[in-house]
Amino acid sequence: MDALVRCCQHVIAENIFGLSHATLDCSPSMTVEGFSNAVLAPDAERQGYDRLSPFAVSGEGGRSVDRLSFGGGRSSSRVRASVLDDRKVVNVVIAKNFDQAPDHIQLLTLDLIRTKRIYTRTSFHSVPMAFLFIPLIESKPQGLASSLNLHLNDHIFMSYYHDPQNGLMNLEESSGWLSDDQGSISSVIRKPSLVLSKEPNEPYLIREEHINALRELSDNVTFSAEISSYLQDIIIALRMNRGVAGGLTPISTRHFQLLARTLKAVDLVLADASPESIIEQVLEGVEAPL
Repeated sequence: MDALVRCCQHVIAENIFGLSHATLDCSPSMTVEGFSNAVLAPDAERQGYDRLSPFAVSGEGGRSVDRLSFGGGRSSSRVRASVLDDRKVVNVVIAKNFDQAPDHIQLLTLDLIRTKRIYTRTSFHSVPMAFLFIPLIESKPQGLASSLNLHLNDHIFMSYYHDPQNGLMNLEESSGWLSDDQGSISSVIRKPSLVLSKEPNEPYLIREEHINALRELSDNVTFSAEISSYLQDIIIALRMNRGVAGGLTPISTRHFQLLARTLKAVDLVLADASPESIIEQVLEGVEAPL
């Protein structure tokens, strides 16, 4: 799980996308205030601010916080009226062990996804246009439905099971770290580099303008009558299949149509990448055995 978290951080923030992110280690004792502070990017002007703590400490320029004690050993914070909390929500929230978070935290996450805003003691904060919530959960035989709130599970756009035997390619390429299974074949196969390359003086591979271009392409995708009928046939087949627990909800149908639009946008971007060019690049990364 920790290696998967590092891989997500590397892809999101360090090399590929360059998006702001926050990593949460969820537990049954997580509080609403702790969650709200954790998903906000720290304000560079507040030198003493600790976003992982529910209480801010004194900063510079009179930006201080008074702590008030209450019964039961609890504490609260009162921000002076002169302080304007203008922190921003990060682009990506990585929630480790999110199935262990209490139900009210999961409902707060659902509200964040639906309303695109989150409230703190002093203000409300809107999420950026590029926003993604990634819950990381250990695989269980019962599936996600038994681990997450039913309504939140319905709003998850896509789920993915990562087999540990597949390794973590992005993490291995960046740090030289190899899993036990991957290490035994590292002397034979060399991982090919990505097809895309960074522009000169650009720190990240995929920038905001690329994401906006993909979003615009997906918004402009239209389905023919044949494609719409084909997608609807898949939905009907899944709804009638007894192996699909709970059937398909209306929002999952919309997610499926959005996925089709998004894949078409990616297909338009990769139109010039022929199978032959991809095969050639893969073969270049394979070393002849000794």
